[in-house]
Amino acid sequence: MSSAIDFAQLADAIGDAIVISDAAGDITYWNPAATRMFGYTRDEALGQTLDLIIPERLRGRHWEGYQKTMATGQTRYGNDVLRVPAVDKSARALSIAFTVALLHDPQGAVSGIVAVIRDETARFQEERNLRKRVTELEAQVQLQAHAQQS
Repeated sequence: MSSAIDFAQLADAIGDAIVISDAAGDITYWNPAATRMFGYTRDEALGQTLDLIIPERLRGRHWEGYQKTMATGQTRYGNDVLRVPAVDKSARALSIAFTVALLHDPQGAVSGIVAVIRDETARFQEERNLRKRVTELEAQVQLQAHAQQS
């Protein structure tokens, strides 16, 4: 068994999107799962900024954190799964979950970030519907309890 792993083969086969961006936030890697998730081909995505998938209203906050991470070489999200809104090529809203890791150049400086991303839009909608249903049922129980007390 070979201990060497072919990154390209792994990244092309994996079901989660893998997006790598450089220190400026330009996309330098985009796997086939990213194409399926966001609708942009690799050629369309490469060289673009991450604004491609970030909702406009969240871009300021995103870039503030991104630039701070590049300057300090630290991210508070190293082991956390982040859940945030995103958008695809057709401007459809997505709910994504992802982890990030910092990439370093040979001198040890931060050179970019890799994100492994999963589309959780359906799960997020299911949870929202369940929370709404629980709230409705709780309201019904309270009304019934109030009616019985009267």
